[in-house]
Amino acid sequence: MIPPLQFSLDAFIDKYRNRAKKHPEVLSIEFDDEWPSPCYQKRGENGEMVPWMPVEQQPKGSFKGTEEALGLSLHADFQCFFTSYYSFHLPAIAPQGRCELLQVCSEADFDRLQENVIGHLLMKKRLKQSPTLFIGLTDDDDYLISLDNHSGEVVLERVGKEPEKVLAADLATFLDSLTLEQAL
Repeated sequence: MIPPLQFSLDAFIDKYRNRAKKHPEVLSIEFDDEWPSPCYQKRGENGEMVPWMPVEQQPKGSFKGTEEALGLSLHADFQCFFTSYYSFHLPAIAPQGRCELLQVCSEADFDRLQENVIGHLLMKKRLKQSPTLFIGLTDDDDYLISLDNHSGEVVLERVGKEPEKVLAADLATFLDSLTLEQAL
């Protein structure tokens, strides 16, 4: 049986794939040969717009080293979210407004994500705040969309502050609430 989050994540990614079939320009990005990615559908010159598509990670990434370094288990939903696909960031519309879901586009990008997660969690620990795991951005640069590492709730938080608002009971529910209309 497919876990609810994987089902919701697959359905969200399929929305993008289906939109790109009808409107290929939706999934185009500037080619950057310094950041190779299996998402690129063709090679291009640096800065040239090229089509891309989310692809399944093979093999799947692992947060095991990060967890060992921190002495902390990362929520399973967070791990699934960042180890299922290679993708560039995905804009969407949440009930609360515009957002952009963070993604990793390659193994090197996954390594960079882990470094950022470690830095974020060490800051949270230093501030004596409960651990959160960022998954997205909002139009307001001061706010992150994060996953509460203990409860699994999707929350809105100011950088360096405790979460202010629960956006969804879990990541699957949050993903199911997103639309692409007017996001692209």
